[in-house]
Amino acid sequence: MKKFLTGILALLIFASASMAQAPATAKPTKKEKAKTEQKAEATPAATAKPLKKDGTPDKRFKENKPTEGPKKKDGTPDKRYKANKDAAPKQ
Repeated sequence: MKKFLTGILALLIFASASMAQAPATAKPTKKEKAKTEQKAEATPAATAKPLKKDGTPDKRFKENKPTEGPKKKDGTPDKRYKANKDAAPKQ
């Protein structure tokens, strides 16, 4: 009886493994290839700023830092910071 149950269990395991979906390996069409090539050509000129390895802007460089200072919870500039004091509109 043990051999029979073990055989049924093995059959079920192999049957479920064989029904697993394989990843799609569809080849891109000519239009999709053209779009990716256009994006690749436009990318170096658009991203002349220094980036990290993961593609996010590197904040150590001046051109990647925000020009405005910190803001309050309501969205107005916080006047305690120097960056916001100079940007205050004169009345």
